[in-house]
Amino acid sequence: MKMTPPRWLLAGLLAISCLPLWAKDTGQSAAADTDPRLQVEASLDSKFAQGKYSPKGADTCLKCHDAESSKPATGIFHNVHGNLGNPNGPMADKQCEACHGPAGNHPRNPRKGQQREPMITFGPNSPVPVEKQNSVCLSCHTDAKRMAWHTSSHAVEDLSCTSCHALHQAKDPVLDSKLQTATCTSCHAEQKADLHKRTSHPILNGELVCSSCHNPHQSDNQASLKQTTVNETCYECHAEKRGPFLWEHEPVTEDCALCHSPHGSINQALLNKRVPQLCQECHSVPHANVAIPEGDLKVRGGSCLNCHNQIHGSNHPTGQSLRR
Repeated sequence: MKMTPPRWLLAGLLAISCLPLWAKDTGQSAAADTDPRLQVEASLDSKFAQGKYSPKGADTCLKCHDAESSKPATGIFHNVHGNLGNPNGPMADKQCEACHGPAGNHPRNPRKGQQREPMITFGPNSPVPVEKQNSVCLSCHTDAKRMAWHTSSHAVEDLSCTSCHALHQAKDPVLDSKLQTATCTSCHAEQKADLHKRTSHPILNGELVCSSCHNPHQSDNQASLKQTTVNETCYECHAEKRGPFLWEHEPVTEDCALCHSPHGSINQALLNKRVPQLCQECHSVPHANVAIPEGDLKVRGGSCLNCHNQIHGSNHPTGQSLRR
C-alpha cells in the first residue's frame, strides 16, 4: 500500500526550506534600519521610482542654495554645467535634479527631530557610495579621456570626482593652470616638496601643469603618464634630446629618470646627484689611460661636462666619447 505523507508534514518542510530566504530578507531589513547609507539608498530608489521631480527645477533649489548659503550653488551658472545654451548640459534636462536626482520632499522643512529628505550629494561627507557618485558624472563624461576611469589609480584609491573638481564654483580650480598644482599636491606631498627644490619644472608659476604629463582619469602607463614611456613624455618638450644620434648615450635612450628627477632636485638640471658622482655610478674608472692623481684632479676640480658636453648624444665623427 502506497503511503501518502500528511499535509501538515509537507507544509512544515516547505516552511523550513524557506527559512534561509526569510532570514536573509530579515537581515537586510534590519541592516537597512540601522545603516544610514542603506536608508538613504532606499529613500533615493523610492524617489526615482516615483519620479518626484520639482516642477520649478533650479528655482526651487536656489531658494536655499543662494550665494549667501553655507552650500551655495549659484556659481554653477558661470561654468559649462550651468550653461543654459548647452543642449547636452544638465540645465537643458532636469537642471539641478539631472545630477542630484528628484527633489521629492527635500525642499520642505523637516519636522522637529527629523532630517530633511535626502538627495544625491557628492564629496567625502556624502552618504552615497563613491562608486554611485562617480557613475553620475560618467553618465555624461564618456569621452576617450575618461571612459576607462575604472582603471586609473585614483579610482583604485576610491576617490570621487569631487575630490578634485568643484562644480558649483564659477571656475573649477583643477582646470585653472594657476590652481591645479595646489589641488594635486594636497595629496601628493612628496611631489610638492620637490617643486620647491633648487631646480624644478615651471609648475609653481603655472607655465606647466600636472596634467601636461599625467592623465588623472585613466592611464595604463607608469605613473599615470599620458605617453607610453617617461622618455616619450619628456620628448614632447625636449625634442632636441630625442635623436637618433650617431653616438648614443645608453641611459638616455632607456629612461630619462635614471639621471633626472622630473619634479625637482637640489642639483642643477634636475639631476639625481651632482656631477661627477652621478657619472661615476656607471663610469667607475673615468680616465684609465691617465695617471690617477692628474685624472682625479681633472674630474674633481670641475665636472665631466667640461669635456663631455654632449651627454645626450652626438652626431660628430669624433663623438664616440660624446665630447662634441
